[in-house]
Amino acid sequence: MNILIVEDYRELAEELISYLGNNGYICRHVTSCEAALEELEVNTFDIMLLDLGLPDGNGFEVLKTVRKARSKMAIIVITARGELDDRINGLQLGADDYLTKPFALTELGARLYAIVRRMHGYAVNTIEVHGFKMQLEDFKVTFEENPISLTKKEFQIFQYLVLNKNRVITRLQLTEHIWGDVLEINSDSNFIDVHVRNLRKKLDKFTKLDWFETVRNVGYRINM
Repeated sequence: MNILIVEDYRELAEELISYLGNNGYICRHVTSCEAALEELEVNTFDIMLLDLGLPDGNGFEVLKTVRKARSKMAIIVITARGELDDRINGLQLGADDYLTKPFALTELGARLYAIVRRMHGYAVNTIEVHGFKMQLEDFKVTFEENPISLTKKEFQIFQYLVLNKNRVITRLQLTEHIWGDVLEINSDSNFIDVHVRNLRKKLDKFTKLDWFETVRNVGYRINM
């Protein structure tokens, strides 16, 4: 999942980047309304964490612009302004959630996972996939109570494919949502295939994977 953090307080931004990075999110950080809008023009994000008190304006203006464009990106407002009118205004303008500073990072993490579940039509943290149980928040996968040791990247690939069940996910989409733009991908690169192959080997020890489909020259699909 890609997150755009719009926050001008450096120490908080660094804490968010560290915490979210350790929980599998790819973060991009900007400090102003202008930079946020420029970033949104050229990149796609799943979620935005939006401060209201920015040096060049009010974060509500960014929120209005995003929703006017009918973006499906989820938005959590993070602000020291906890007045009822501000909260109501933010939600009416299209924010998905509202966190008042100071807040616990674990609470932010829980709210993010709740949004991710809603985005993909799930109501609980544990998803069952052809006998496998995936715990979204704990990076754990089991099969009939047997734990399966996956690397973080393998878990993220499996999670992203499951959350997008019955859809073909291209290699580029996997790269963008799991690695961000850290890596330059070319047509000859097979590092995605290597990770998927390792994931399939671990899952295949427990059951047949005829539902885990490779779409030749395109990507992968999990059928449910």
